[in-house]
Amino acid sequence: MNIFIVEDDSLLLEALKKGLSNWSFQVSSPNDFGDVMGSFIHTQPHLVIMDIQLPKYDGFHWCREIRAVSKVPIVFLSSRDHPMDMVMAMNMGADDYIQKPFNMEVLLAKINAILRRTYAYEEGATDVVTWNEALIDQKRGVIRKDGKEIDLTKNEFFILNMLVKSNDEIVSRHEIMRMLWEDDQFINDNTLTANITRLRQKLSQLGISEGIITKKGIGYMAVTL
Repeated sequence: MNIFIVEDDSLLLEALKKGLSNWSFQVSSPNDFGDVMGSFIHTQPHLVIMDIQLPKYDGFHWCREIRAVSKVPIVFLSSRDHPMDMVMAMNMGADDYIQKPFNMEVLLAKINAILRRTYAYEEGATDVVTWNEALIDQKRGVIRKDGKEIDLTKNEFFILNMLVKSNDEIVSRHEIMRMLWEDDQFINDNTLTANITRLRQKLSQLGISEGIITKKGIGYMAVTL
């Protein structure tokens, strides 16, 4: 089991890592508090332990971001003892709220209880790809960035996925049409151009339309901005 800890107190973080590792848990934490979601998606944890007071964005923000793409259990660990903080945490989808200071054995017992009652750990895992700080949700066919979510059509989503998976490599127009429509001889070339144009217009709402580059006469390429 992998536990993802979002805690900026280095001494407490090390104590948590040591305590959880002694119980055979794998423990990870973000290197950049501005990109907690990137680390979360890369790690694919079974449970998240989250402080409220964090650099850049608070724990409530990251709880909302995680809940938008995953059912993974979230436990808040905070020195804040106002009842409203607890209410907010639970309303946002947290599974428990533990106040600091805490007893390590109590924390372990709560973690084990949450993991036992989680009906399917695998469903907590995400099916999400990151690209230019945006999240491409494979299950829902949407792309999200900075809390803003854009719906894509089936064709737009297919094209974006195809380009992102071939990041920094040109994908020919012929290959896109062949994969998308199976037999491109019945497809007008303008149809693909129209799909690319609409996709860029939607990506522009997230400020990443320049991530799709046209290679004139060849095809398209997704790049990291």
